[in-house]
Amino acid sequence: MTHIAIVGGGPAGYEAALVADQLGAQVTLVDRDGVGGQCVLSDCVPSKTFIATSEAMTQLSHADRVGVHTTGHVTTAVDEVNARVKALALAQSADITRRLGNEGVTVVAGSARLLSSHEVEVASPDGHTSVVESDIVLLATGAHPRVVPGAEPDGERILDWRQLYDLPSLPEHLVVIGSGVTGAEFAAAYLAVGSEVTLVSSRERVLPGEDADAAEVLQKVFERRGMDIRRGRAERVERKDDGVVVHLTDGTTVAGSHALMTVGSVPNTDGMGLEEAGIALDKSGFVTVDRVSRTNLPGVYAAGDCTGVLMLASVAAMQGRIAMWHALGEAVSPLRLGTVSANVFTDPQVASVGVTQHQVESGSLAVHTVMLPLATNARAKMQGLTDGFVKLFCRPGSGTVMGGVVVAPTASELIMTISLAVQNGLTADQIAHTFSIYPSLSGSVTEAARQLMLHDG
Repeated sequence: MTHIAIVGGGPAGYEAALVADQLGAQVTLVDRDGVGGQCVLSDCVPSKTFIATSEAMTQLSHADRVGVHTTGHVTTAVDEVNARVKALALAQSADITRRLGNEGVTVVAGSARLLSSHEVEVASPDGHTSVVESDIVLLATGAHPRVVPGAEPDGERILDWRQLYDLPSLPEHLVVIGSGVTGAEFAAAYLAVGSEVTLVSSRERVLPGEDADAAEVLQKVFERRGMDIRRGRAERVERKDDGVVVHLTDGTTVAGSHALMTVGSVPNTDGMGLEEAGIALDKSGFVTVDRVSRTNLPGVYAAGDCTGVLMLASVAAMQGRIAMWHALGEAVSPLRLGTVSANVFTDPQVASVGVTQHQVESGSLAVHTVMLPLATNARAKMQGLTDGFVKLFCRPGSGTVMGGVVVAPTASELIMTISLAVQNGLTADQIAHTFSIYPSLSGSVTEAARQLMLHDG
């Protein structure tokens, strides 16, 4: 029987463990922080749980569009929200732990160090050290928030996103430093639940890595709802008795009650003996892997955020599965990043898959494009939705769908149709001939496809 040792219990690790067990391997999963990893315990699951509260607040604030008027001031009970966030995260971790146990996976608590391609040293919380011997090793150690010198989080006034749920009260004025996905999500969420929010962006616009049309819509929504967006790069954050002062490189400052640092992640690869064992790391410390999750050291695979490959839970999980399928001799397709769908959980949400607007505008790809404003959709009119759009890309001639972008309150759900088309090489014609519910927001996807079909005709 093949023995698999997995280091890290996040999505990459536990999904890999389930696949390996299904294929008849003996699996030992070494976990330091809790099964589910930081994704479940302090990152993705908690943040999206908190965002669910902000979505409810946003819906209430817009209820007058459909003739519903709230009486009195609607507030958020932050202690109840944070308690719910933590409880849900722990419950999710417990569910995964139970599933692994039921499937026969051995879970060992402790910190791991790679001794060789077949040996993992485990230091348990009680100080005991043991060695797990295996045929295959999977590294799935994740990442942690990057710390900027001069802006070190203290858990009270200067925070990283894992420390938000310990605050005793809602920040009066939250200064969010970093306008990428994490920064935009938290800025939008705290604005919705009642905090004053200033978003410090070092780039020309918010969400610099996303579709430019989508980012423009979102920025206008943020500003219309009262968010202050400041252009500049944070140099340091000064702690005051009653708040913080963020010093920008241009000499200006931004004062607030709290500062949230959202400036990227650093891989959890230090102190694990990886380089000593011969594992290649890039200049930022991420483990270098190929498209089937192999490292340069035979018998050792890596998956998830520690590889720096599209740091999404869905990608981490797929990397872990692919690693086990490959290691255990199953037929497997290499990871196709061009088919990965991603979502920004702001309001409205921004979802995308496949070809990007940047690729189109650069001339690197020949595509036909249709973009339909959400405001023209019958269901959107009924719900009082005015912000957003559906954008679809297809290949000239064949009409093969190559990608798309959706900006809508439920973009994370609507993108699935486009993802299926991209994954399976479907055409705009095929989507256009598929029934959609009337009235529904998904009707904009089929309408965009119909217009592309006519365009190609």
